[in-house]
Amino acid sequence: MLKFLRRLLFTTIGAIVTALFIVLFFFLGILTVASLSSDSEVTVEDNSILVVDLNSVIKERVNEDPFTQLIGESPFGEAQLGLNQILKSLKKAATDDRIKGIVIESGTPQAGIATIDEIRNALKTVKDSGKFIYAFAPIYTQTGYYLSSVADKVYMPPQGMLEYKGLSSQRTFFKGSLEKLGVEMQIFKHGKFKSAVEPFMLDHMSKESKKQTSVYIGSIWDYMKEQISESRGISIETLNRLADNSSMFNDNQILLDNKLVDGLWYKDQLLDELKKITDTELNDDLASVSLSDYKSAKVKKKSKGFTKDKIAVIYAEGGIDDGSDDGINSEKLSKTIRKARRDSSIKAVVFRINSPGGSGMGSDVIWREVKLCQQEKPVIVSMGDYAASGGYYIACCADTIVASPVTLTGSIGVFGMIPNAEKLLTNKLGMTFDGVKTNTYADFPMINRAMRKDEKAMMQTSVEKFYKVFIGRCAEGRSTSSEAIDEIGQGRVWSGENATHINLVDVLGGIDTAIEIAKEKAGLEKYRIKELPEQKSPFEEIFSGMGAQAKAFAAQTFLGVNYEEIKLMNQIKEIQPIQARLPYSIEIR
Repeated sequence: MLKFLRRLLFTTIGAIVTALFIVLFFFLGILTVASLSSDSEVTVEDNSILVVDLNSVIKERVNEDPFTQLIGESPFGEAQLGLNQILKSLKKAATDDRIKGIVIESGTPQAGIATIDEIRNALKTVKDSGKFIYAFAPIYTQTGYYLSSVADKVYMPPQGMLEYKGLSSQRTFFKGSLEKLGVEMQIFKHGKFKSAVEPFMLDHMSKESKKQTSVYIGSIWDYMKEQISESRGISIETLNRLADNSSMFNDNQILLDNKLVDGLWYKDQLLDELKKITDTELNDDLASVSLSDYKSAKVKKKSKGFTKDKIAVIYAEGGIDDGSDDGINSEKLSKTIRKARRDSSIKAVVFRINSPGGSGMGSDVIWREVKLCQQEKPVIVSMGDYAASGGYYIACCADTIVASPVTLTGSIGVFGMIPNAEKLLTNKLGMTFDGVKTNTYADFPMINRAMRKDEKAMMQTSVEKFYKVFIGRCAEGRSTSSEAIDEIGQGRVWSGENATHINLVDVLGGIDTAIEIAKEKAGLEKYRIKELPEQKSPFEEIFSGMGAQAKAFAAQTFLGVNYEEIKLMNQIKEIQPIQARLPYSIEIR
């Protein structure tokens, strides 16, 4: 037995030392490469092709530090692209005489439809500047094809695949799973369309949820077809017929015959074509630059002179106070908005929101700072993929609200959830509870017992009260009545296109549209863009990511088979009682 314990001890120590050496060499490698990286200008040859590869997760913005980018490719993170940098690079390419054209190699981008649409519009601007755009990919997802359809020519290999089938939105319902675990969700809501709670109380979509979903995905699909029809010269009727006939599973010749693609080519054929249109010898390599490198390229511009005047672009991405590193911390964001308000060099604010909402209290905290800022300088909201429920709450008092036609917004409604996990904790995990209290509601709320009738009444009253505040904030911000907001509220989700017809959105467009409006309202001729909040340092980025990974690994190791149940309970426990958010699992594909 002693020999076994000694062997076990040495094996454990050896494993730890080996792991430490691996981590040490990993960091040394990163530091070496990072030390070789610099902000030196990238040389772009004349007659170059800009290669746009967007087959990654696309966020609103990412840390552009080379060290952080390397971390993204490591075991501690995933590679990500920033929408802000993509748009800047494409805008630069439109005026760069060295860039002859663009090749899109982005068949499988990982982003929402509104994000894709914003990039597509930026590519359209490059195309309008007189530069060619070609697209090539072995596989096109539907959003990948929508992005690539803006190109002059779209190619794929003879045995490639192109997904074109229309949109769908499917929900996942947890009611049955929670019953098996012994968890009952005690639910309170206001808004007949407020479907965020449905996964916890039903095993199917309600008729109200189906109705609103049909309307907004129909609006989004109509918009996508219109854009594809315009770019490809295909009638709407033909596009509908192709979607209904499952063209992705048929002979690719059908795609060619119906002009969804321009050729079934291999990569070498594409390269030969590109050499012809750029007057490159067939035996020579094409002059090209990747999108990631091109961001460091300089383009000579006519000097407009120095100005201290700024437009602040403040990013709010993720759930509000949802505990995620990628989410919105209401206190931190409020502090950022407050600093922008007090900074006299900032003449206007563009508030970029990509959020499904979250904590009602957190939303109200942010709303207050947005309101105070709007009273001193123009505040223009730019909506991304989502700006709904709490995401709309924090937007409603802006001077102007700008959204993409395919943004999901509205969802003006409130809900509350308190889990009763008594059966899980007692019957399955063997926990029992006992205690004392001094007053009637001293132990409220608790997740280890069912709520009493009077406690349920208190919760419903709180939900009704907050809904009244919510529609009041929207009514004030949109210069209308609470009754008018209630009529289009009730938790209903709208597309950006729909929202322009019901006074929830003012202008259709992207972040550049919002910046232009901010410039006009502030009366600026010259300005600089200041992006906020300040981003984390590279070391903060890596250690926050490693901490989360390490915590999850340790929990799974020590809890074993109970890990998933405990994780679910922690997530449920951390849900704030009053929520203003979209359904948890809205996904359009």
